[in-house]
Amino acid sequence: MRKICVITGTRAEYGLLYNLMKAIKDNANLELQVVATGMHLSPDFGLTYKEIIKDGFTINKKIEMLVSADTPSAISKSTGLGIIGFADAFAELKPDIAILLGDRYETLAVACAAIFERLPIGHISGGETTTGAFDEAIRHSITKMSWWHFVGANEYKNRVIQLGEDPKRVHLVGGMGVDYIKKTNLLKEHDLQKLLGFNFGKKNILVTFHPVTLENNKSEKQFLELLNSLKTLKNTQIIFTCPNSDTGNRVINQLIEKYVSKYSNNSISFTSMGQLNYVSTLQYVDAVIGNSSSGLTEAPTFNIGTINIGDRQNGRLKADSVIDCLPNKESINNAIKKLYSKSFQKKLTFVKNPYGDGDATEKIMKILTKEPIPNDIKKVFYDL
Repeated sequence: MRKICVITGTRAEYGLLYNLMKAIKDNANLELQVVATGMHLSPDFGLTYKEIIKDGFTINKKIEMLVSADTPSAISKSTGLGIIGFADAFAELKPDIAILLGDRYETLAVACAAIFERLPIGHISGGETTTGAFDEAIRHSITKMSWWHFVGANEYKNRVIQLGEDPKRVHLVGGMGVDYIKKTNLLKEHDLQKLLGFNFGKKNILVTFHPVTLENNKSEKQFLELLNSLKTLKNTQIIFTCPNSDTGNRVINQLIEKYVSKYSNNSISFTSMGQLNYVSTLQYVDAVIGNSSSGLTEAPTFNIGTINIGDRQNGRLKADSVIDCLPNKESINNAIKKLYSKSFQKKLTFVKNPYGDGDATEKIMKILTKEPIPNDIKKVFYDL
């Protein structure tokens, strides 16, 4: 049996990997190994490893790596601890291939340990660009360490090949977020409201804002501009999801807590909504506002708007439902005005998600079950 080791470090990443993990688990010719790390093991982020167990998966190893701080040096130390932990995990589990998704520093730690272990990597979501975050450099670095590439769009496939990867090992599968949406029975409005403890109103907005990791001390200022814009809205219910564990996350959490405390009649926040609750919520909101990739990769499937603030997601494919704006109150206000305009609302009806129509899991499983896993990971740079 092929031992497929899936590594997850965040709540959102696990949600994207869920269907693939289930497919591997249910396949008689594959053995699923699950390693949880990063935010999953932190009380500050909701101890979300419990959701993995609740879903019926066995966690083979837990790798503690988060340092209790959100400074640049803390992120570097966390990455180092991750490499140490994954070196031991891979030596013990002896998987045939490691499956990684995305571009976070936890994922970089896994990739470093894997390549030193001479362990092939199957990387999901390579070839994308986000010039406003250090994820950009991490993502392309993991691409160069990986054997198989499972990309979300044709543009991303071309970019991975441009990085010197053999086209035979670059597979266009589509977005994992779309795949999750298509395969999941989403919650009905009444059930969702009961779970969240929050009622939707005439207007509803989901706010997901993460630290701007390549700009010194800009996250707090940008998020304050967003909050100042939100304060001007009338008859609008606001749902906040807290940021990930990147540099500068704590000040955003504090600002969210302060805002919700003051405007408790129409706002609520969640450390971790869980993928099912988060995606189900997208059905009933008018827009996602912030700088999260979910506004670009998942929200368009629901034909809702996305107000994308700043340059954190610069370079990613964007549907016609995405409104880009500057990280200041005036620009955000103008974007919200455009969101609710009759012409824009009409346009949303015809929006098509550039990340495909689903079936990413099936396409990845075909490779995992049928393609030969290399005895060594020597690669020749593919010249265009």
